[in-house]
Amino acid sequence: MLAELRVRDLAVIVDARLELGPGLNVLTGETGAGKSMLVDALALLLGERAASDLVRAGAERAVVEGAFDLDGRDAVLKALEARGVEAEEDRLVLKREVQASGRSRGWVNGSPVTVGVLAEIGRQLVDLHGQHETQSLLHAEAQREILDSFGDACAEAAAVAGAFEARERLIAERRQLEARQAEARKRADYLRHVADEIARAAPKPGELDALDAEAKRLSHAEELGRTAEDLAQCLDGDERAASAALGHAARLIAALVRIDPTGAAGWREMLEVATLNLEELARTVRDYADAVQLDPARLAEVERRRDVLFRLDQKYGPGIDRILATGDEAGRELDLLDTAGTDLAGLSGRIEEVDRDFGERCRALSAKRRAAAKQLGASVTKQLAGLGMADGKFRVALEPLEQAGRRGAELIEFLVGLNPGMGERPMARVASGGELSRLMLALKVELARHDALPTLVFDEVDQGVGGHVAGRVADALARVAGDHQVLVITHLPQIAASASHHLVVSKASTDAAVQTHVQRVAGEERVEEIAKMLGAEETAATARKHARELLKAVRRPDRLTA
Repeated sequence: MLAELRVRDLAVIVDARLELGPGLNVLTGETGAGKSMLVDALALLLGERAASDLVRAGAERAVVEGAFDLDGRDAVLKALEARGVEAEEDRLVLKREVQASGRSRGWVNGSPVTVGVLAEIGRQLVDLHGQHETQSLLHAEAQREILDSFGDACAEAAAVAGAFEARERLIAERRQLEARQAEARKRADYLRHVADEIARAAPKPGELDALDAEAKRLSHAEELGRTAEDLAQCLDGDERAASAALGHAARLIAALVRIDPTGAAGWREMLEVATLNLEELARTVRDYADAVQLDPARLAEVERRRDVLFRLDQKYGPGIDRILATGDEAGRELDLLDTAGTDLAGLSGRIEEVDRDFGERCRALSAKRRAAAKQLGASVTKQLAGLGMADGKFRVALEPLEQAGRRGAELIEFLVGLNPGMGERPMARVASGGELSRLMLALKVELARHDALPTLVFDEVDQGVGGHVAGRVADALARVAGDHQVLVITHLPQIAASASHHLVVSKASTDAAVQTHVQRVAGEERVEEIAKMLGAEETAATARKHARELLKAVRRPDRLTA
């Protein structure tokens, strides 16, 4: 429930604080005192669009804060947790700030959030019914959910939605497969050409690099052979070769060792290793020189192979790996032409099964909806008569759809006839704010046991109501307040007397501005306020006596069960 609402610098409100309790809460006060502005502040807190002119003149920003006690409201807590919002000790604090520049910000338990998140959370906490608001109950989606909740058909509705989604997934899968098959069929000749061309060439990973190296070697064979011969000659060809120099070095080392064995120790072994390496190098160079020879035929063969691979690289590359992947892809698409028919037949069979399941679930849901529509229509019509609309008729229309969808096989609409000869109209087109509020109240009385929202707010529910009807409206509000926290703005003493908590809104003029104040009243203060609402002077003994009688009467059990 909404435990506390604080409003600062909003329109004529400087700083107002409302402490609310469970059950029925009423806001009373003279016209223009700012009662509806407090409801507007609550709407702002719950994500309503903000305008910069809401900020009180001279203030930098308007701020609205609301503290909600969710103890025992497990359904609401779970809904909030599903959205990543955790209530601390079952308490949730929302805050909305609107700057004079028009910028708006929001917080949940001190963490910044978007206004959209505030609105999403607000829909789990409060249902606000005001004369000029677009009411949740006027939307087709809300009406459908109300009917399903009233008829205990939520499980059937979820089953229909699940079957529909499963069917849609299979249909989408079939469409994708059909599209791929059609595309493969259109490209079949090209795909065969690609697959055949790459298969004939049979490129191997790394082959192109190897061919490049071989072609370079073959095209420079004469130069390579000549250079290798010169190198071999340099190594051991004559007395000027490296091998001769190493032999001379060996003799010099031997002379040094004879004179200074210690100083030249190890030099001979190092020279021997160098000599062996030089001899091995010389043999390798001569073998290379003998092997290198002109081979024009092989060079031509290599160049032809390089040309083949180059053309494939230009068309399907870059690189051998990409060429091979392209061939594999073309082969898979061609395989699809052979397998798609079987796959499509299997998908069609599965779709037929899901279709049958979807149809059965739609029929089960429709049956529950028809029964619930009849019962809800009769119950709300009965409530309307007791709320001063003797000619009021309420009906839930179920219009079959040409094709069932995610939400079932029918369009659901709440129809209302309030005056003889005017016929039925969609509830969204009811013009009178008072009639609309009482219609909402009649619905809420019937839906109270199904509605998970903790707090319901009614603005001007008593418009056009007087006499004995006021008492019936008060009784209806009291019944709803048995399961919910209810906040009502009212001018009727009967409703005010029925409340568990009574707040009075007043305004006072100062040199600077007109300011709104909120005061919680009880005891004699409450008697005086209800006496004023009765239209008598507050000092009139008869008015106070009547007020006390009203306060006493609402505590009689028969009033709450009538």
